[in-house]
Amino acid sequence: MREKSRYAPVLGLVVAVAQVVASQGAAYGQLHIRKPLDALSYTLLLVGPAALVVHRRFPVGSAAVALLATYAYTWLNYPLGPVYVAPTITLITLVLVGRRAVAWSFAGVTLVVFLAYGHFGTMGTPGLFHDLAITAFIMLVMVGSELWAIARERRAQQQRTADEEARRQASEERLTMAQELHDVLAHNISLIHVQAATALHLIDDNPDQARTALATIKTASKEVLGEMRSVLNVLREGAPRFPTAGLDRLDDLVERSGLDVTLRREGTRPLPPQVERAAYRIVQESLTNAARHAPGARVTVRLEYGERELAVMVTDTGATSPPELSAHGTGNGIPGMRERASALGGTLVAGPSGAGFQVSARLPLPLSPEDT
Repeated sequence: MREKSRYAPVLGLVVAVAQVVASQGAAYGQLHIRKPLDALSYTLLLVGPAALVVHRRFPVGSAAVALLATYAYTWLNYPLGPVYVAPTITLITLVLVGRRAVAWSFAGVTLVVFLAYGHFGTMGTPGLFHDLAITAFIMLVMVGSELWAIARERRAQQQRTADEEARRQASEERLTMAQELHDVLAHNISLIHVQAATALHLIDDNPDQARTALATIKTASKEVLGEMRSVLNVLREGAPRFPTAGLDRLDDLVERSGLDVTLRREGTRPLPPQVERAAYRIVQESLTNAARHAPGARVTVRLEYGERELAVMVTDTGATSPPELSAHGTGNGIPGMRERASALGGTLVAGPSGAGFQVSARLPLPLSPEDT
């Protein structure tokens, strides 16, 4: 509003010059039927532009003043034409600022005043064409103002919708980053904990296995730093919008899990990035849970690529090592996996399977081009 108010004096000056100069030109063609311009006429010509200067602060009052000055100018039989610029602008502005009822009321009064002037304020009889022309002009101004106001409101609504969508997407991206950070930290920190406990347990009796556990810790710590950097890079301009964990990294994940893992793939097909990311994180969290709660277990990871869904199953045979080597979980692992599956329209079931535990997820897939 302040920005627009700064231009009000400029608008008022431009309209004042236009009304005064153009009225002088219009007067030459109306000298035989109109009064010549004098001090009072110039004053009335300047009232409307002066009202435009304060129109944004006092829209109704300034519009009333501009219209009254125009009525007086017209009824005093001064040259017609440019004097109607200022009141036309005030009526349009009233509609644009939402004072529609007032604007239409002023337009109705103006129509009555000008029709009455045509029949009683001149020596001739104007006829039906004059009345229709006056009515058509006022209606054109008001209907055009309404269409302009509707277009502005529609643009504003579209902008609000776009802003809300941007905020929603930003919120979803923050949630995605939180999930990624949870999964990265939970998996790698748990792996480091388990391997450190193993190394401490075996360092005196079996230094070779302890050395292997320490090497796994080194790899896992490097991996967690790299993945955290990847996740946090989404905050930087020009970075990918989402972290890039995918099933192409599944072999590396299995190798450094510290578990006896068998990886099986049935079929193959390209997958959307969000499905790859969800499947990778589900397998990662399942291996983390196995390392925490079932140390020494054999784990089977099976991926089944169907036409309409990707099935992910992670099954362990149960703990074979002392339970003190496993860490206590945060309780967010299975709910987090279920949220990932649900976000894609899929399902996830987790529960005991014999002596061990099984996680089974089904993630819907779009139809491949061959199927369509």
